[in-house]
This record gives sequence, structure tokens and C-alpha cells, in this order.
Amino acid sequence: MEERGAFRNFALLAVVVSGAFALPLGELLRFALKNSLFSHLPLIPLVSAWWIWKRPGGEVVPLFKPSPGWAAAAAAVAGVLVSGYWLVWRARAELPPAEYLCLMTTAYLAALLAVALLTLGVGVVKAFRFPILFLGFMIPWPTMLVDLVETTLQFASAEAAHALLVLSGLPVLRDGLVFRLPGLTFEVAQECSGIRSSLVLFITSVLGAHLLLRTPWRRWALVLAVLPLGVLRNGFRILTLGWLCVHVDPAMIDSPIHHQGGPLFFVLSLGPFFLLLWWLRRGERRQVPPSARPPLMP
Repeated sequence: MEERGAFRNFALLAVVVSGAFALPLGELLRFALKNSLFSHLPLIPLVSAWWIWKRPGGEVVPLFKPSPGWAAAAAAVAGVLVSGYWLVWRARAELPPAEYLCLMTTAYLAALLAVALLTLGVGVVKAFRFPILFLGFMIPWPTMLVDLVETTLQFASAEAAHALLVLSGLPVLRDGLVFRLPGLTFEVAQECSGIRSSLVLFITSVLGAHLLLRTPWRRWALVLAVLPLGVLRNGFRILTLGWLCVHVDPAMIDSPIHHQGGPLFFVLSLGPFFLLLWWLRRGERRQVPPSARPPLMP
């Protein structure tokens, strides 16, 4: 009875908070539908809601004890972000859409956290910290962060491509991001960073690690492996395109494998990802006797 009443109060207050943020949430949805990098945003709350509902890993809900002090702190964060927008950035009209939505989404999540702390308490919030933290993937990145990640992946992919081209035996001359192959010169552009597929794979690894692995270092290993895996995927894509241009037809530089080949190479990168996941889970099961293994699902 206590659990049902606490969740009912949380749901009612969450509806009120969502209504107060209805305009920025509507803009967030439209932004996600138009921006391929953040098209996953509407799925994040659904995954968190499913996690809380199913409680994978057998999370035990502790006693419900409202925490008004912590709730006030979270509400203060939301208030500072919203008031800062209205008093500073809105008055100057200097905030681009991505930055505005980053600010408002963070404020909305802080307000929801305040509601959870007020109605459910710190113990319940800690018990469900993973799905709560997972909601952070709802927050769009500021433009500066997107540019920084894209540029980093761009240069890392160029390094990986150069190494793979040398190993393949193709004659190659490199000047920064410009590659010269027999009959072909191309530049690794920022659009070749593979940021979208890398972000999707990163979110998938976080979810898979917490759902299927128990050992902290194995979880971190799976998540961190996504970074070099994404770079190698981009390097292999550049190698494939260069090899086809040299040995098949230079016109392959304008072929669908160049302009629409991202999903294909993303699927190929899932092979080593799932192989690593299988190896990590196999090692974990070897160390834990069958009788002592907790169920992955209750």
C-alpha cells in the first residue's frame, strides 16, 4: 500500500512537472526528429521506464522515506537553470536551439529528480540509479561539444585509416587529413567521423553492460571498447573505399557505399562488439558457481 501510494504521488507530480516543461519537451521531440545525431532521444525515457518496471537484476526497493532536503537541492538546480535562461540568455537572444534544449532538458530532469526524492526518497532513487542516470542520454549536446567529438573522431579515423592502408600494401601518401592513392586524392572530412553510429553503439554498450554483466571492470571494458571500435570501423570504411577506387573504379568515391554505407559498416562493427560481450560474460560465468549466480531477470 505504501509503495502504491508513493508511486501514485510521484506520477501525479511528474505529470505536473512535465506539463510545466511541455513547450521545451515538444521542441525537443521536433529537434530529435530533424536531427539524425539525436534521433534516439525519444527512446531513452521508454528504456528507463521499462527498466524500472521490470527491475532487471532483481533490484530490491527499499523503504519509502521522503527526502525533502535532497529534493530541495535538486529543485534548486532546476530553478537556477530555468531562471538563468529567462534572465540572461533569453534576454540577449544568444542561445542556439541545441544549447537551449540542453539547458531545458537538464532542468526538466533535475525537477523530476526533485519529485522522486520528495515522494520516494533517497533509498529508492539509489536503488534505481541506473535508469535515472540513463535519462541523461535525453540531453542534446551543445554545438561546441558536437564539434569537439566530431573533430576528435575525424582525426582518429584518419590515423586508423592510414595504418590500415599501409598494412594493406596500398601505396599511400598522407598530408594531414588528405590521402593520395594511385589515381585518387581524397580528404577525411568531418562528416566521416561516424559520430552518430558511435553514439548509438556507446548507448547500446552501456545498456548491455548493465543488463548482462555483473563485474564492474567487465562493464567498463565493454563500454570503453566502443571508442577504439568506432575508430577502427571508420578506418576500415576508408580502407574499403580506397581499395575499391584503386582496384575497381575511381568512380566508387561517389558510390552509395561512400554516401549511404554507414549502416552497413555499423552492422559489421556489431560483430566484434557482441564477440567481446560474449567473451566477457563467459569469463564472468566461469568465476561464479551456477548456484551463486543471481538471475539476470527476476
